[in-house]
Amino acid sequence: MISSKGMTIIDGKALSDKILKEIENEHSELQAKVGRKAGLAVIIVGENPASQIYVRNKIRACERVGFHSETIRLDENISEENLLLEIEKLNNDDSIDGILVQLPLPKHIDELEVINAISAEKDVDGFHTTNIGKMMIGDETGFLPCTPFGVIQMFEEYDIELTGKDIVVIGQSNIVGKPMSLLLMQKHATVQTCNSRTKNLSEKLQKADIIIAAAGSPKLVKGSDVKDGVAVIDIGINRVDGKICGDVDFDEVSKKASFITPVPGGVGPMTIAMLIKNTFESYKQRIKKSK
Repeated sequence: MISSKGMTIIDGKALSDKILKEIENEHSELQAKVGRKAGLAVIIVGENPASQIYVRNKIRACERVGFHSETIRLDENISEENLLLEIEKLNNDDSIDGILVQLPLPKHIDELEVINAISAEKDVDGFHTTNIGKMMIGDETGFLPCTPFGVIQMFEEYDIELTGKDIVVIGQSNIVGKPMSLLLMQKHATVQTCNSRTKNLSEKLQKADIIIAAAGSPKLVKGSDVKDGVAVIDIGINRVDGKICGDVDFDEVSKKASFITPVPGGVGPMTIAMLIKNTFESYKQRIKKSK
């Protein structure tokens, strides 16, 4: 969708629909040949309301493309040892191609230990240290973390050039900020990764050709922080006065941007589409190995 000023809203919902439709069609053909569906297992520990919504959306996407899905709901007081046993069962289950453990986990459980207990070949979230290492050196046989992967797909779909661009990434989490910066470097962009302690953030933002906000801070990026023609990807999801908003003040920044993602309807649907894409890739790899 393009405004009269030439600003394009990057429609993550429409792009994710297109990707899921392609997967649905290809999966249908493959399933007919091999006699089984792709399978995704989701483990959720406890009753975190946000996690419940995310899991529900992931399962819906599975059903939409015709995948087999399993949701394993565990009590928040489960021991780490018993959680690891559940993961081991899924690692050995030939009907399951992808396993994800919904984060965050209760404080008594070591998240890294749990993530690395998932077989790297079924780690469709792309968080296993093996997959992170593969991403680091540009080995494409691993799985990429879903949100940064989805953002790269958006840039490709909308022909947004990355080579030689000055890009600021706000946020340095293991799930989004760090892998996002790394993938952009591999596209030959010049990347600055900022965080809550960064000095003179506004000055840095004003020089950026592209801004990716993943700080979890409502409307952190204002219209005065950006230059004309900037491309803006808003990964933040915040709830303010009962309404969802991103890390970017959309109303202000959209007046100056050439491209911008809305919240909701921008990056969120792409994250789920990449989870399905990774699961389908695992399914295809495992079919090849079984021949």
